[in-house]
Amino acid sequence: MQLMSSFYQIKDDSHAFVAGFVFVEVYLQNSNALIVGPDKQSIGLLDTLNMETVRTIFTQTYPYPHEHSRHAVIAVIVGCIFFISSDNMHTLVQKLDSNVKWWSMYIGWILVAALYHLPSFQSMGVDMRMNLSLFLTIYVSSILFLLVFHFIFIGLWYIGLVAHVAGRKPSILTILQNCAVISVACCVFYSHCGNLAIVRGETYERRHWGWLRFWNKEERSSWLAKFVRMNEFKDQVCNSWFAPVGTASDYPLLSKWVIYGKLTCSGGSCAESPDEISPIYSLWATFIGLYIANYVVGRSTGWALTHPVSQKESEKLKKKQMNPDFLDMVPWTSADLFKTVFDLMVSVTVFVGRFDMRMMQAAMSTVEDAAKQDDLFYDQFSEKDELWFDFMADTGDGGNSSYSVARLLAQPSIRVQCDDSLITLPRGSLLLIGGDLAYPNPSSFTYESRLFRPFEYALQPPVWYKEEHVAVTKPELPCGVSTLKQYDGPQCFVIPGNHDWFDGLQTFMRYICHKSWLGGWFMPQKRSYFALQLPKGWWVFGLDLALHCDIDDYQFKFFSELVKEKVGDNDSVIIMTHEPNWLLDWYWNLATGKNVSYLIRDHLKGRCKLRMAGDLHHYMRHSYVPSEKPVYVQHLLVNGCGGAFLHPTHVFSSFNNLYGTSYESKASYPSFEDSSRIALGNILKFRKKNWQFDFIGGIIYFILAFSMFPQDDTFSGHLKSFFGTIYDAFFYMLGHSYVSSAGAFLLLVTAITFVPSKVSRKRKVIIGVLHFSAHLASALILMLLLELGVETCIRHKLLATSGYHTLYEWYRSVESEHFPDRTGLRARSSNGHSAFIPHVMAVTRSNICKNGMDSLSRGGAVIYYASVFLYFWVFSTPIVSLVFGSYLYVCINWLHLHFDEAFSSLRIANYKSFTRFHINSKGDLEIFTLAVDKVPKAWKVDPCWEGESKLAQNLSYRRRFPSKWRSVSSQQDPVNTVRINLMDQ
Repeated sequence: MQLMSSFYQIKDDSHAFVAGFVFVEVYLQNSNALIVGPDKQSIGLLDTLNMETVRTIFTQTYPYPHEHSRHAVIAVIVGCIFFISSDNMHTLVQKLDSNVKWWSMYIGWILVAALYHLPSFQSMGVDMRMNLSLFLTIYVSSILFLLVFHFIFIGLWYIGLVAHVAGRKPSILTILQNCAVISVACCVFYSHCGNLAIVRGETYERRHWGWLRFWNKEERSSWLAKFVRMNEFKDQVCNSWFAPVGTASDYPLLSKWVIYGKLTCSGGSCAESPDEISPIYSLWATFIGLYIANYVVGRSTGWALTHPVSQKESEKLKKKQMNPDFLDMVPWTSADLFKTVFDLMVSVTVFVGRFDMRMMQAAMSTVEDAAKQDDLFYDQFSEKDELWFDFMADTGDGGNSSYSVARLLAQPSIRVQCDDSLITLPRGSLLLIGGDLAYPNPSSFTYESRLFRPFEYALQPPVWYKEEHVAVTKPELPCGVSTLKQYDGPQCFVIPGNHDWFDGLQTFMRYICHKSWLGGWFMPQKRSYFALQLPKGWWVFGLDLALHCDIDDYQFKFFSELVKEKVGDNDSVIIMTHEPNWLLDWYWNLATGKNVSYLIRDHLKGRCKLRMAGDLHHYMRHSYVPSEKPVYVQHLLVNGCGGAFLHPTHVFSSFNNLYGTSYESKASYPSFEDSSRIALGNILKFRKKNWQFDFIGGIIYFILAFSMFPQDDTFSGHLKSFFGTIYDAFFYMLGHSYVSSAGAFLLLVTAITFVPSKVSRKRKVIIGVLHFSAHLASALILMLLLELGVETCIRHKLLATSGYHTLYEWYRSVESEHFPDRTGLRARSSNGHSAFIPHVMAVTRSNICKNGMDSLSRGGAVIYYASVFLYFWVFSTPIVSLVFGSYLYVCINWLHLHFDEAFSSLRIANYKSFTRFHINSKGDLEIFTLAVDKVPKAWKVDPCWEGESKLAQNLSYRRRFPSKWRSVSSQQDPVNTVRINLMDQ
């Protein structure tokens, strides 16, 4: 018989479906004629149809396993071929492992549960109830079984029966993932093969060698015919490849702990009741056994028993990894934000003013003469004929972005296109870092993982360097070098930023002032501020502004005396601070840094040629407009693109004045147009970048709307009636719900307070009220839509038909039919009942609408609102993120507000840059800003670096290829994509 691709071949009293926009149920006549045999003539399928019985269907119940799964089988085969023929499987698994969050399984379960009662799925013969019920049963059983196994295994390690390697606790996420894979495999097998027990009357040759007949020419055509007739092909696969492993009598010890398969006999009735083990059970036991065997072999047997790996060897193996262990960008809209705010409050109220580390540094200095304070004044570069040095700031965020900048800084030279020619920029002998070394808070973990790790990968420290070493007497010069002037390697000087002050500068002092190496850069610095004398009369003043945006009196004294005693009248000074006061004071309409301003105007008197800073994570340069007025600072430069998230530039496009001098914008990176366009990501990508925000946002929406559950009155279906119901719900909340009213009031106050103080008080209230109204309206609309969905299901008898335990009772009846349990294993392992969330919500809602809220017990109310919350939270999280992201977009692009919040939420790792300076032999300062538009995300070991590492050990800065990692794609490597963003003289 020639089967049409739009039909399914089935047995008597079954149905066939016509593929199309409308599913059609057809009763077949003389279905025996459809059976294809060697002596039967094929009959066309259309000849067997009784067109009078054709009717449209909406809901039908179909036996398991489904007879409508061949499309799924074909999709699986094609997918496997696709993944096997490429490296897509590795990429997929890697991305899933790094991006799947703990709540993904919960959300998936909730969404699949919503498909339980969709008529469209049931009309296709797809009943999700059995699949998900079986999945949950196997999943929970697998978790319990593996937890018991791990508990026993760790106990054996504790008493010393296995190697200490086995004592490492397994990852809970790994156990959950393995159990999910096992459960899905068993459910897929059941959907296609059922739980049929195979009668052992077939010979071994027929069961195990039948597939080899494919190679005989006589059998090839019949094999292909079986493949076309998918049902027979599927039965052959189930019976030949996945047959049960045996009977319960073959395993006496397990005879009381097995589930049996559903009885089926070929060629007639069964003479006796076999005790064939369930194929589902045997498949599950096989997977569990493989997991246990793999875990045991990997942890405690073979080499691990006789040669346990030591801690040092384990660290060496870790360093030989094939991928860098970089951290992601800091999620600012998460719980980390609360800790950052708390640390900031403590620092401002306790450390700065009462316990200022800068005062202690001044007290520790025993020399009064500023010119002789070798712990603050450095002149090792002053006698050079020319000098190359670099400036970068705000590193220590994402590992990819920080390493991209550090890799460029470490290169012996960089060749870039300038106009129509290639120019070579040598590596800077001096690296200046403008603060904010690690985000979000200063700690040993953030400094080591977000600052030191990328720099050590880019330029390795000397072989004798030890991480735990504390530099007591600095500078600790390498062997054979007696003075700083003799050291020819790159050096590094750092000033702290506001984030470095969150712990009172403790971590900064320990890792910067009491360590000698930042990767391969030597750090002679002893204090948090310093003065550097450079060639040709150039100076660098590194100021520590702390959290008050100004230098303290002791710093002012040091720098003012240094200007008086050492700085010549024709010298030029570069002042480096963390915050660009000129931009921030203009934006916030403030006047900070009075001591800094006094130092520049009254002591330097025009000798300050350049002010540079970070803090704002973009690049901007302003130059003065020539006039008759005195010019205290000629150029203003901001470059905070050292690794942190991107900040907008278009917000500061109108800045034009400092100290009474007019300035004009010469360059910005990204451009004002690109900056405005990037802000659109708050609408499109906010939730993807800030999934932790879902937890808080969903709870807030539920607090606003939970008192309106349930809604026993339905609207008439008109749009006007819909919004009228929302209007009534709002006033009901104000008049009857203390919790929702209090939550709404707190949200209103928070929304108003959240608006920056840059705007007037009136505009601040208006913006806050509009923001609050958008959230409240969204919460009420979601509440009403959820209620309408539940009411629709109840009216169509899809929910609340048989009490709380509808699904449980249905599953038990199907389970007893398809999974015989003659040993009573299920009765021993499960004695309780469970209720499914949709039924709990629907049944309780019907009782409340009928008898009132007073009829509900306190425990019943808790269960009802908990079930409502599980669904409402999932539905509300995309909306709360969309509303908040839209608010940020409107504020940043139209009102120029929330420049920090709007771009920190996007966590953009691209648009990175640093500035390279050159003091030439004529004494001119040349400025080159090098930019990387796109940061790589995938790295591999650089074979050139690996080849050099096998040679004699030299200091890393003398290597031609100093960086360990390069981009997987050479076209995306920063060394190849770096470009000059701006060149000045």
